[in-house]
Amino acid sequence: MTPTRFVLLVAIFSFNCFGQAPVLSVEHEGEIELLEKILKENITEFWYPSTLDYELGGYRLNHDIKGQWQGPAPKALVTQSRSVWFFSRLVRSGYGTQEHLEAARHGYRFLSKKLWDSEYGGFFWEVDAAGETATTPEKHLYGQSFGLYALSEYALATNDTGALELARKLFQILEYRAHDQRYGGYREYFLRDWSTPAQDAIGQMKTGPSVKLMNTHLHLMEAVTTYYQATRDPVARERLIELIQIESNTVVRKQVGACTDKYYRNWVPMAGPEFDRISYGHDIENVWLLVEACDTAGISNGPFLDLYTTLSDYSLTFGFDWNKGGFYDRGSFGKDADNRDKVWWVQAEGLVGTLRMFQLTNDARYREAFSKTLEFISDEMVDWEGGDWFATVSEDGVPSGEKAGPWKSPYHNGRAMIECLKMLAAPTQTE
Repeated sequence: MTPTRFVLLVAIFSFNCFGQAPVLSVEHEGEIELLEKILKENITEFWYPSTLDYELGGYRLNHDIKGQWQGPAPKALVTQSRSVWFFSRLVRSGYGTQEHLEAARHGYRFLSKKLWDSEYGGFFWEVDAAGETATTPEKHLYGQSFGLYALSEYALATNDTGALELARKLFQILEYRAHDQRYGGYREYFLRDWSTPAQDAIGQMKTGPSVKLMNTHLHLMEAVTTYYQATRDPVARERLIELIQIESNTVVRKQVGACTDKYYRNWVPMAGPEFDRISYGHDIENVWLLVEACDTAGISNGPFLDLYTTLSDYSLTFGFDWNKGGFYDRGSFGKDADNRDKVWWVQAEGLVGTLRMFQLTNDARYREAFSKTLEFISDEMVDWEGGDWFATVSEDGVPSGEKAGPWKSPYHNGRAMIECLKMLAAPTQTE
């Protein structure tokens, strides 16, 4: 349980009749204090310094539900990259220290020397604990996206020209090897040498080489957003605009008002009960990442606001727990969530997405959803004793899952704290 339970009001910002800057209420200040407490005392203290592998390099990410390290394990590109990204972003946010910068540098060395494929380029999906053997040498763009994201953020935090050069090299490889000039977006799944696997092969994201995922392209969009911030590469801006089009249009099922994940190469949606399902976390994450991408590309968010509202409202209608707070995992078209687990990353993205929507619209529903989600996170998702957040909390409040592993790192929840703190320091956009 959180040490203090907040009764959070909807009306947090107040404006005088002359439209002056918003005044912070007591509740608003309390939320800032709670976000900072979670970031500093719960998230950062769990991941630093105990996850740094000083013997073999990179990060030790193999912790049970109590936060106890379970011994050496293979090191996955996704979470090694996300951890480099987190420590780099923590420093750039002002909440990090020189020690955290060194933690980012520590992870970057492993990423660039052990996970990078010096023969064919790009990153391996997974290596052994020491980084001596590629246990999964295939190239999947979901993993490559986080490699690019980490390199770009690390370069911004450190001004490391070597990291920036490696980011440029990776982007050029993706441009040459994976960009789909015929249908747009990116082909996702390749063998180590960037050749195409057999059509019946199943890759690291449980799909074959002819399938495109909303999820992969979502993370490519966030990666290219940061890469463009770091480089101002004009080709990157072209790709960013293309990814904005895909995430704001192509993957949106217009008759439903939500996104689905799986598509054929030509962007025809895969249909049927298995595919006609909504991930509320991905939809609301998509909203705020689109806002960031448009801001970075110099595109107005105005024409997209109706889409942002449609996607956000769908998740609030069918996937939000208005009683206890927090977002459920998934559900079928137009129906209440049937998978009612609350997953750590969904809460993190829901927190950012609802606050961003309140910032854009000043609609009190989004502010209430943010406040309720923060309260749920503090009360039930945060492990105040063992550190960090539980991976999953069931509908009846039972936690489960590992604290750290090939999919869990400080990226989602650490980023959520940083982004929300940044937004709470800014005024709403009213006219």
